[in-house]
Amino acid sequence: MQTTILRLILGDQLNERHSWFSQVDDSVVYALMEVRSETDYVRHHVQKVVGFFQAMRLFAEQLRAQGHRVHYLTLDDPDNRQTLTDNCRMLVERYGAARFEYQEPDEYRVDEALRLLAASLPIETRCVSSEHFLSERDELKRLFSGKRTYLMERFYRAMREKWGVLMEADGRTPLTGRWNYDAENRKRLPPGLRGPAGPSFVRDVSPLVALLERAGVPTMGRIHPKHFDWPLTRAESLRLLEHFVQERLPLYGDYQDAMSQADGWLFHSRLSFSLNIKLISPLEVIQRAVAEWQAQPERIPFSALEGFVRQILGWREYVRGVYWAEMPHYRTLNFFEHTAPLPEWYWTGQTRMNCLRHAIGQSLDHAYAHHIQRLMVTGNFALLLGAHPDEVDAWYLGIYQDAIEWVELPNTRGMSQFADGGIVGTKPYVSSANYLQRMSDYCKGCPYDPKQRYGPRACPFNALYWDFYDRHADRLRNHPRIGMAYPLWDRMDGSERQRILEHAQRIKENVSRY
Repeated sequence: MQTTILRLILGDQLNERHSWFSQVDDSVVYALMEVRSETDYVRHHVQKVVGFFQAMRLFAEQLRAQGHRVHYLTLDDPDNRQTLTDNCRMLVERYGAARFEYQEPDEYRVDEALRLLAASLPIETRCVSSEHFLSERDELKRLFSGKRTYLMERFYRAMREKWGVLMEADGRTPLTGRWNYDAENRKRLPPGLRGPAGPSFVRDVSPLVALLERAGVPTMGRIHPKHFDWPLTRAESLRLLEHFVQERLPLYGDYQDAMSQADGWLFHSRLSFSLNIKLISPLEVIQRAVAEWQAQPERIPFSALEGFVRQILGWREYVRGVYWAEMPHYRTLNFFEHTAPLPEWYWTGQTRMNCLRHAIGQSLDHAYAHHIQRLMVTGNFALLLGAHPDEVDAWYLGIYQDAIEWVELPNTRGMSQFADGGIVGTKPYVSSANYLQRMSDYCKGCPYDPKQRYGPRACPFNALYWDFYDRHADRLRNHPRIGMAYPLWDRMDGSERQRILEHAQRIKENVSRY
């Protein structure tokens, strides 16, 4: 009698180049499943749920076409028990499986659930690598053993050396003699400059949208079911990669921090969703960008290439390392003891503040905003307001197409909200309207004046900025990276400070009206 092996494939493990699929084996059954435990643990953007499910269905079809045995549980399958673990138990019994295998999950809660499942099954179990990341789960923790902080720059350099990326022949010296070109990658967008038109992946997902509606799956955001435009296969993801390196990479470095009302994509790659569900690998993305630079060094500034490589080989691997080093307590950290709720307009975009209306509206329409919109607009305001990190995490984890907890949590609770007290970020990333005016055109046409600190037309970011520093002076006054904030605050006239704080209080008490 043939021994059956049941292998679980999670929705973010759609890697057709995994060694599992190197040969067809009739004794192996691959299981993919749409379950309420994954749709409901946080309120997701409707495009995110549809994107995951459609990509999973396409991947299952591909496996079948290659000759693999696949058991796919749709959300409305009568046999679907709506949790990963209950379905796995059911399938183990149905197929009389002698062994259960799964790839390392990227989320702590799923990792724990599958670890407990494996321990409870009366058969052989095995957990294997997802064969995707460029560092091991515990590599960052080992690198910084005995240290109080995790320095991203040191980790990034170690990864460059490990993989020989942008390095001289000796393997120790960076190309050009410099490791980091971040200072060159902060330019404001010139008037009229826009990103190039990208490839289209439009498909009709009406059946899936109808399924979610029938099932009553809670979602947020908006979708055009007949014009769903995310890459959902490896081939589509590679097309997007080609478009990026040929059309967007040359200006990516200069304007990666810029924001525009007219163009929410600018020169960003939009590859994060494809990467995070493993349709493509970080190494092939890096290698393709390097190859394009090598072929056309006069067209692609090295600063642009290095900035892109740093985001993937440095930051992406770094936050994953922090996640696994600090979980599960990391998701409970609240350094500033913030308790305020997020304003209701985070779910509607109906705010008078132009920057927030645009960034949130774009997120609701496209399940996308680039990293500076997330950090310095929506995240900045939430931190200045004193929003509870749990609410901020839930919003970010739900609204963005690429948001999976391993990458979302360190970026949001750490970098954006400084709720970890400095494990990820070296300082709280807060700003007044001055930064927004410098790096975007959001202030143009806004009813609020970026130059005023208080009064009916004053930009709320200004009063909240100084209120934030005032109420957290005991924690931040001696922080080495705060710079001139406290000396400037201290030099203000006492009555001026009082007006600012009173205006900030009015904003906090009436934030839904702004």
